[in-house]
Amino acid sequence: GYGVVYFTEQMLHSIGQDIKGKTVAISGFGNVAWGVALKVNELGGKVVTISGPDGYIYDQEGISGEKIDFMLELRARGDNKAEAYLEKYPKAVFHKGKSPWEAKVDIAIPCATQNELNEQDAKNLIANGVICVTEAANMPCTLEAIKLFLENKVLFAPGKAANAGGVAASGLEMTQNSIRLNWTSEEVDARLKDIMVGIHNQCKKYGAEDDGYVNYVKGANIAGFVKVADAMLAQGVV
Repeated sequence: GYGVVYFTEQMLHSIGQDIKGKTVAISGFGNVAWGVALKVNELGGKVVTISGPDGYIYDQEGISGEKIDFMLELRARGDNKAEAYLEKYPKAVFHKGKSPWEAKVDIAIPCATQNELNEQDAKNLIANGVICVTEAANMPCTLEAIKLFLENKVLFAPGKAANAGGVAASGLEMTQNSIRLNWTSEEVDARLKDIMVGIHNQCKKYGAEDDGYVNYVKGANIAGFVKVADAMLAQGVV
């Protein structure tokens, strides 16, 4: 979740903007959504939605502090219904059977499941002025939704790039094990940010278009291909 937000931050920086002061819609309320919510708040943004299979919660005051901890509490007790959020925070609004992508926000970060954000959801987000969509789950956006984001020049980060933080953090854990050294959480977080900034820069390098828009889907695909091709050449495979 942290890596996803760092990638989002870099995309916004590329157009001269920042997460601070932005409203953010997220889906789900598991570990990834928890991490996203924590880091968005740390960087000055405001998370206003979480969701479950029963619908979504809209909290105009923002989901921060103990509210984020309550997300994990619900998950730990096996309650995957978003409506349970109202037990402690009745001022929030529950939208039964609806998707959080109908809410008016600056940033959308799908964190729940595959194909959860479809073409109609994309139309809703675009109509409401969304400027950035970052995949935090495995392929949460349908192909039709992605096409609309790209056609409308919305900043869109595919999970293959934006969601690399999980694997990166595992790599950092393996490094610590190999060198018999423990890093603080702050050190790991800083190294993770450096990794995500590097991934973003490679995607931007290969995805930049003539009008200044960055197609991060193209950029991620080309950057990945180049990295594998360079490795094959270096090893004498081709």
